[in-house]
Amino acid sequence: MHRVVVLALDGVYPFELGIPHRVFGTADGRYDVVTCTVDGRPVRTSADFDVVADRGPDALDGADTVVIPPYVSAPESAVLPAPVADALARVPAGARLVSICTAAFTLAAAGLLDGRVATTHWRQAARFRELFPRVRLDADVLFVDDGDILTSAGAASGVDVCLHLVRKDHGSEAANHVARRCVVPPWRDGGQAQYIEYPVPPPATAGTAATQEWALRRLDQPLTLADLAGHARMSLRTFARRFRDEVGMSPGRWLIRQRVLRARELLESTDLPIEQIATRVGFATPASLRQHLHASIGVSPQAYRRTFPPPAARHG
Repeated sequence: MHRVVVLALDGVYPFELGIPHRVFGTADGRYDVVTCTVDGRPVRTSADFDVVADRGPDALDGADTVVIPPYVSAPESAVLPAPVADALARVPAGARLVSICTAAFTLAAAGLLDGRVATTHWRQAARFRELFPRVRLDADVLFVDDGDILTSAGAASGVDVCLHLVRKDHGSEAANHVARRCVVPPWRDGGQAQYIEYPVPPPATAGTAATQEWALRRLDQPLTLADLAGHARMSLRTFARRFRDEVGMSPGRWLIRQRVLRARELLESTDLPIEQIATRVGFATPASLRQHLHASIGVSPQAYRRTFPPPAARHG
């Protein structure tokens, strides 16, 4: 069984500390999740209580994935305290390292991010660049998957990066199941911006949700703005304005995104030919599917399927 070890450091933020257990622990027994500290003793949290972990740094010896949640003093120094450095030295070669939020400072201070692309919370980006100029910081994304090291941004992006790993390990069906049980979005691209300010529409202007659901059941059809507005019983102009207010993008862009997401699900969960997938999600040609998938995540359908093969190929 894949062992996930959560390293709780002094001053840990409780919300982020609980994310790995909540996500990996909901994956139907696919992961063994344990928490440890650098000395086996309780640690303070950023809240008004301490956390008691029964395990010390020896838990890291058998880790397949190590997750480090953020802690209060993380951005303060480019030098790791000796106990933290000693604990990280116990992580086996080949294990994955994951930082949530400002815990990227810990990985950087250990020299593990030099020359790599990484991210952290946008508010600490300037400080991070000052301390670690050799790291290629991208402070505009939710998380960065750089193979054996993954870094994520603010608190909720810890959920995103953990779900990404479930998806990477076991496919979209497993990740979607976990997301439904946790009542969180099943997928937010790592490249999505950390902070996008969308105005919240007043109740009187809300009213496109039913049309969104209607459209999702008809992605294989050539839906137009007139079709969507007609279903919502609104004028084209009113529908487009309300849709953008509620969703944060135009109806056309939203449709493309939903078609790409559905195509990704089919690439992961079936062995259907690319031509059939393009037809099922409403792209006129396989070339159109390739164009939009590449624009969305930078890979072709074939390359995506190699990364997330269907279950039969994954376990066969």
